[in-house]
Amino acid sequence: MKHSHVRLLLACGVIVSLSMGIRHGFGFFLAPLTMEFGWTREAFAFAIGLQNLVWGMAQPFCGALADRHGPGRVLIGGSLVYAAGLMLITVSATPAAFALSAGVLVGIAMACTTYSVIFGVVGRVVPVAYRSRALGLTAAAGSFGQFAMVPIERSLIDGAGWMPALMILAAMTLLIIPATRVPAAMDATPRHGGAHPPLLAEMARQFARAWRVRGFRLLMAGYFVCGFQVVFIGVHLPAYLKDHGLSGAVASLALALIGLFNIFGTFSAGELGSRFAKPRLLSGIYLARSVVIAAYLLLPLSALSTAVFAAAMGFLWLSTVPLTNGVIASQFGVANLGLLSGAVFFSHQVGSFLGVWLGGMIYDRTGSYDLVWGGAIVLGVLASLASYPISEGPVAEQVAA
Repeated sequence: MKHSHVRLLLACGVIVSLSMGIRHGFGFFLAPLTMEFGWTREAFAFAIGLQNLVWGMAQPFCGALADRHGPGRVLIGGSLVYAAGLMLITVSATPAAFALSAGVLVGIAMACTTYSVIFGVVGRVVPVAYRSRALGLTAAAGSFGQFAMVPIERSLIDGAGWMPALMILAAMTLLIIPATRVPAAMDATPRHGGAHPPLLAEMARQFARAWRVRGFRLLMAGYFVCGFQVVFIGVHLPAYLKDHGLSGAVASLALALIGLFNIFGTFSAGELGSRFAKPRLLSGIYLARSVVIAAYLLLPLSALSTAVFAAAMGFLWLSTVPLTNGVIASQFGVANLGLLSGAVFFSHQVGSFLGVWLGGMIYDRTGSYDLVWGGAIVLGVLASLASYPISEGPVAEQVAA
């Protein structure tokens, strides 16, 4: 890759690390906020679930805006909204206010500053021969953000309290702005032939074209399961461990290990995706997740078993991201990658909403997470079966077939 490509990947890595890393530590705010304001776990979980849903709903629009007008403006706007959302959490004394700040505003910010917008840049700029590797490296940067930010957030909450911690994190989101000024590709407006059609009409046309392809629908189904599993675990694992008598340090270590091994998993997925069929790799990842979750529940719960579970799940955590986006690029090209990646990601976030919300709701009603753990296992098997027959050939070839 050229030097300019390396600079682009570094800038994208910083942006995704900050955006994803800060968001991955939200589970640590569950206990202090529910105790401070007397909320139920379901109230907290609903807001975080709403965040994922809004993130997914806004993602196709943010991706389409970046496709048409360039990603720089979208990323800067997302950084400002992210900071505002985190600051407003500090004065959100009711579940409704928390849903607006942590749910709606942070959800919109995530749509502007994460994968669909960033992958649109990488997919257009990096040559096809290096695309899968570049997508894997970018996804790995988000994993590094989780590894680095989770212990920082835990330390901030323990040392300064949850309110100052949120203020510091809000300031950190503004570091996204200078990162957008590094590569010229962030300012470049993608070229499209002829006059622009109305944005919503073009979005509808491109999505309808993609929806007619069976493999695209199966990608959406698999990504739904991905969101259900990872967000349920990411938000509820600290509370699950606390319920079973394990310390907050074990939960912090578990989330950090997920982030650490996620780096290797996403990079490996990107590398393997350039050599082997991406749908087959996706199928294997979803099946492996179900096996890992089932083994964790069947074995005696301990700090060691949790660490092993976190490492194994971490390796599988975001490894679906470069493969899924690589399939989309292979099927439809890169001109509308932000839009179509965002559309698939919406399905991921519907799953995320259900995973985190059902986790809180079912716990409040049964006093246990067992039903949600079981659902995560079954869904993983179904996602494996759905991913296997996907074709990553160009759409024209699939329609002809």
